[in-house]
Amino acid sequence: MGVAKYLPLFKLRICSLITFSAIVGLIAASSDGLPFGKMAFLVAATMLAAASASAFNHYFDSDIDAVMARTRKRPLPSGDVAGSKLVLVMAAGLFILSLAVSLAALNYMVALHLAFGAFVYSVIYTVWLKRRSWMNIIIGGLAGSFAVLAGGASASPEFCTPPVLLAIVMFFWTPSHFWSFAIYHREEYAKAGVPMLPVVIGDRRTAVYTLVNTIVLVASSLAPWFLGTCGPIYLAAAVLMGAYFIYWNVRLVKNPAREVAWKNFKISMMYLGVLFTSVIIDMAIKDML
Repeated sequence: MGVAKYLPLFKLRICSLITFSAIVGLIAASSDGLPFGKMAFLVAATMLAAASASAFNHYFDSDIDAVMARTRKRPLPSGDVAGSKLVLVMAAGLFILSLAVSLAALNYMVALHLAFGAFVYSVIYTVWLKRRSWMNIIIGGLAGSFAVLAGGASASPEFCTPPVLLAIVMFFWTPSHFWSFAIYHREEYAKAGVPMLPVVIGDRRTAVYTLVNTIVLVASSLAPWFLGTCGPIYLAAAVLMGAYFIYWNVRLVKNPAREVAWKNFKISMMYLGVLFTSVIIDMAIKDML
């Protein structure tokens, strides 16, 4: 029970998504089968870095978390975890452990990418932009892209095209994913004084921005196939899931209601999951041939 109350600090579902993205980056950059040894260390390092950034986010945002119903029961605002300084120490310790694993078992480029990702989420997004600019999630989305690059660097520390292309996809995916979420929670963000895009320009215009961004996202997702880094399974996933995602974005523009926004949010996760899984399937088929 004592340990369990600390677990929400680490946003394990988000950490799992970030770690999955890193694994996809590793697989996309691998040319000689799946390096399971490197993968195990990559998972550990990425989970530690993401958990560190999440704990710091809980520490810094505890005041606005106390205002919003969605976050009011988090460990710090609810009082389940006493002593915010301990959370800060935990965040620092996890970050150091992530770098230690990366440097000892992988390479300095992995450590660098994970450090940049944690810095973007903790400092650039949480401290600097979240309370100041509607651009917060656009810049903050780089955190996920750095995870993909870390995965690619674990296979090849030199510049490698496949993970770079997938990192670009991850960058454009984040606003479409989060703006739908922000439309659904617009009233709470407004109450907390957080300038998420729907708070600044309204739901309908945010839906238009989301559609435009998703079109760019789907176009960017085709680049790995055009450049020959992914195969037909990936192409089918990019086209079919991209069309489905755009279809629901159009529905959101026509009717920017909360339930439609929530459906878009759910579909955005399905889109990324299917797209990145198709990378793994393509690489597995390639290894068998």
